[in-house]
Amino acid sequence: MIEAFDTALRLIAAGATLLLLLLLLAGDVRRALKVPLAGLLVGAVAYLVNSSSAAQSITEFMPLIDLASIITPMWLWLFARTLFERPPPRWLVWAIIGIFVANWLVAMNYPQSQQYTFYFIHGIGLALIIDMVRVAFADRRDDLIEKRRSIRLWLPIVIAVQTGGILVLEVILGMEMTDGGLQDYAPLHLINAALILLLTLFAGLALMKTDGELLARVEGEAPLADAANNDALSPQQRVLSDKLSAAMEDGFYRQPGLTITGLAAHLGTPEHRLRALINQSLGHRNFSSFLNRHRIDEAKQILSDREQVDLPVLTIAMDLGYNSLPTFNRAFKSETAETPTDFRRKAIGQN
Repeated sequence: MIEAFDTALRLIAAGATLLLLLLLLAGDVRRALKVPLAGLLVGAVAYLVNSSSAAQSITEFMPLIDLASIITPMWLWLFARTLFERPPPRWLVWAIIGIFVANWLVAMNYPQSQQYTFYFIHGIGLALIIDMVRVAFADRRDDLIEKRRSIRLWLPIVIAVQTGGILVLEVILGMEMTDGGLQDYAPLHLINAALILLLTLFAGLALMKTDGELLARVEGEAPLADAANNDALSPQQRVLSDKLSAAMEDGFYRQPGLTITGLAAHLGTPEHRLRALINQSLGHRNFSSFLNRHRIDEAKQILSDREQVDLPVLTIAMDLGYNSLPTFNRAFKSETAETPTDFRRKAIGQN
């Protein structure tokens, strides 16, 4: 009876996931999110099949289904990191894919090694889930988009319970857990199928009403503007905007370790009100991008000044509130596509 329910749930979940994949491909989701999300959906279907007792007879395609299934944590990690605007280096993504594929090839060609590759692959998957949870919580305070801030709370918890829980359970129980035909683990497989179906339905609701702030294409940050000129601002927002502009003109952004909590306290306003102003009126998605826009603008002025040509770049970085030279260099290159040293060389040469 349990196996019959399990098979039915898996068929429903697989069908819902494939429908979700079609919606994704036809929707206005930006490409950086569309690729990992598509991989995640394909991997979810592959896992539903791979861990089902009813599909164990499909021997011809099972190796490829197994490969798609084991890479699923990587797609989940990449999707979450991209959604939270902390995408990993491209080389790291390809390296992780290479590790999964290499272990899969070893397991296929050398069956005696399957026990070792099984635990190694699960260890990599758990490490990716842990990193996803770390990024979600660590950068939450910097996030200015309220809907995404809430996602940073529930998404890691849901994923840790479902995906992380299954990975841990499979490591504890060993390779037998992955064999969907074993009667001893039928209730666990049923619960897992139900969780996957619920996650798929939840994701479907999100995609059916694609949120432009979270998933749709983004052309980039809005240029720094004076929010006080926005006629749509309420009187309270105008007052807050004037306070914010005055604080930035006084160089408050140079404060080391400045957070939106600290800035809100300085302006005497609730944090959520300041977050909404910076996001909705100035067009910034993260507080760090708002600070960097001010800091990098001043840095470009200093680096272009012949009178300050001997001022070390490290000193400039520290004076602007950065805690290290590499952090400043990354922020500067992100804004200008060149290093501070190269910018200074070109700017001084042109003056």
